[in-house]
Amino acid sequence: MYSGKIQKALEAQGIRVGDRIIVDKAGRMYEGLLMPRIELGNRNAVVLKLDNGYNIGVDFTGAKLMPSKAAEPKPVKEEEEFELGRVRPELTKVKFDRKKPPVSIITTGGTITSRVDYKTGGVTALMSPQEMVYNIPELAQVANFRMLNPFSVMSESMTSGHWQQLAKAVAKELRRSRGVIVTHGTDTLHFTAAALSFMLRDLGKPVVLAGAQRSTDRGSSDGAFNLICSARVALSDMAAVGICMHGSMADDYCIFTRGTKVRKMHTSRRDAFRPINDKPLAMVWPDGKIKKMQSVPKRSTGVAKADTAFEPKVAIIKSYPGCMPDVIDFYVGRGYRGLVLEATGLGQLPTYGKVSWLKSIKRATDKGVLVCGAAETLYGRLNPNVYSEGRQCKEAGVLFLEDMLPETAYVKLGWVLGHTRSVEKAKAMMLTNYAGEITARTLPGSFLY
Repeated sequence: MYSGKIQKALEAQGIRVGDRIIVDKAGRMYEGLLMPRIELGNRNAVVLKLDNGYNIGVDFTGAKLMPSKAAEPKPVKEEEEFELGRVRPELTKVKFDRKKPPVSIITTGGTITSRVDYKTGGVTALMSPQEMVYNIPELAQVANFRMLNPFSVMSESMTSGHWQQLAKAVAKELRRSRGVIVTHGTDTLHFTAAALSFMLRDLGKPVVLAGAQRSTDRGSSDGAFNLICSARVALSDMAAVGICMHGSMADDYCIFTRGTKVRKMHTSRRDAFRPINDKPLAMVWPDGKIKKMQSVPKRSTGVAKADTAFEPKVAIIKSYPGCMPDVIDFYVGRGYRGLVLEATGLGQLPTYGKVSWLKSIKRATDKGVLVCGAAETLYGRLNPNVYSEGRQCKEAGVLFLEDMLPETAYVKLGWVLGHTRSVEKAKAMMLTNYAGEITARTLPGSFLY
């Protein structure tokens, strides 16, 4: 609730939440839609949504309120428009042209299907798949979309069980669609992209993962642009799993990047997803123009299969100054079958004095735990033979994974151990390139692309 003073002024003018109003503050006019007050916000500030999509709060001290003379939408009750979880019925009636090629959109949650809850001021997952697509009418010009929502969860709460469920849903939809788009929260989008890269075998069509860094009701929202470009990729001749997101901060083009060579590299920038030790597969424009940047498997008649076997007892352990080896003992003692150690430099881990990891690594490998090394630098390739510390770790049993990303290594390790109990076979599988996760040579210009 607004302060008593604001409430009285609103009632005097017959103004309700959702009305278009003008706030006169010392001769300066602010015009927009009256929004509910944020629970933790200033009770004496009037919150307006401006025409540019942004919200502002205006201190009511010395201010006046008046209805706007501009055309106003029909006022709605606050609880109808903004109640958590309420979907307006008219937003679920979406029609597409059945003559256009079929594309499936599988929504899982995240910012791309979220908007601001104006009572709390926080972003909340509120939209149904239909409502999300309703907000992007350009999609109707691209394809005939089928929408599914197998589960809804913010990506930081994803588990391997969600990946398995999603892989099965994608494989099923690939049988009836030209391609599949998966909308997903950005925080762990690259983990899921890697999981689908391994779990979808014999892929003959595009699988495109997309998210948003800004919610749909922000003026700088990127979700619609990402989704339109993703639809173009879903209809392309590229048979690959990848992430399609902004290629720059502007609304000019997206990049489609291999699912095993991509990572979220910024908390809030719209072009946060960058290829690591790789270049994008393609640049994509919303009008349908696609510029391939490297060789990509082409669309085929192959029927994708969901190979979802996964061992959840795997973990990533980061090496840092002062870290003690008992963290390895902790996981081994709890029955973990695989560990990814983020090694410094070319493959170094602590090997000196009381912080040495060598004994703990040896105990783990003697118990049949597959211990792998990945580069904490992200860029570059491991070579443990250069320094004695790396050689000692290799002798203790660490399997160094070339230029594989730590997150990709974690996902692959769980997938590999889901297929075999043999450590030797698992080692061979970890060094086998299944989905572009290991490159023979790093492409020129791929560093900080």
